[in-house]
Amino acid sequence: MAKLSNNLFLISILGISLVFTQFCDGKKVLMEYIGATGVPVKFNTVPINQSIDFHFILSFAIDASPQGESQNGVFSPYWVPTLTQDSVAQIKSQNPNVKALASLSGWSLGDTVLRWYDPEDPDRWITNAFTSLKSIIEDYHLDGIDIDYENFPKRRRRSSPNSTFAYCIGELISLLKNQSVISVATIAPFYTTVGPYMDLYGRYAEVIDFVNYQFYTDRVRSANGYLDTFRVRSMQFGAEKLLPSYEVEGRGIQGEAFFDALRLLEKSGFSVNGVMIFSADASVGGGGVRR
Repeated sequence: MAKLSNNLFLISILGISLVFTQFCDGKKVLMEYIGATGVPVKFNTVPINQSIDFHFILSFAIDASPQGESQNGVFSPYWVPTLTQDSVAQIKSQNPNVKALASLSGWSLGDTVLRWYDPEDPDRWITNAFTSLKSIIEDYHLDGIDIDYENFPKRRRRSSPNSTFAYCIGELISLLKNQSVISVATIAPFYTTVGPYMDLYGRYAEVIDFVNYQFYTDRVRSANGYLDTFRVRSMQFGAEKLLPSYEVEGRGIQGEAFFDALRLLEKSGFSVNGVMIFSADASVGGGGVRR
């Protein structure tokens, strides 16, 4: 099974790179989540096409203790230990087209489901997040962050207009960019989190570079269905920064149907500026999804 997963992963990466060569309107970006499932994945298991921008998204940095207790914006890296500081520096030095990002939160930490919580003092949360992430980013030679909070409270506090996901995350990204700590910021909504992310994007679109919408969670399996879903999400987030996405040997559209969907998007007037893949962990097989 591990060998099969590895083969499917390699076919997916190489196939997407080949399809990209058919689209001549500018350089493309490939976003690749890595380190989320607990398997000992390494950067050198992933084939890198030098003709496209390649962004590894280390998964995850979490503002929680190992027991899942919230830390008020103090983030710690929880990706697999095989993704070391030196290995990040090495893969970037060997491949000038590579960047590395830290994804924030994810679905769970072990058996604990992670949820966005409205902090008592949003500005303190932002300060803590900036300080802790700056340390992680400098330590791991990172270039940016990805926002992947996947669970939200049903009722938000109304005691402060600043007590919102959009404010905390938007101001955090703005501060990190204004201080030249990061150069790239992405967000990763899916169908149940569209609301909070639309609020965030609507207020802070100028500091968000790409929308890594998790199309595979919509479980569309045909090219025409993918096009219809892409149209809907492009109305919510705009088409320019919205990337198609694919889960290796997982949910949603698979195999050649995904490549057909990319071609259909281009034929229908959408510019396929890149693709997001979950995840590089399939290159070594095994491991359960932690997203």
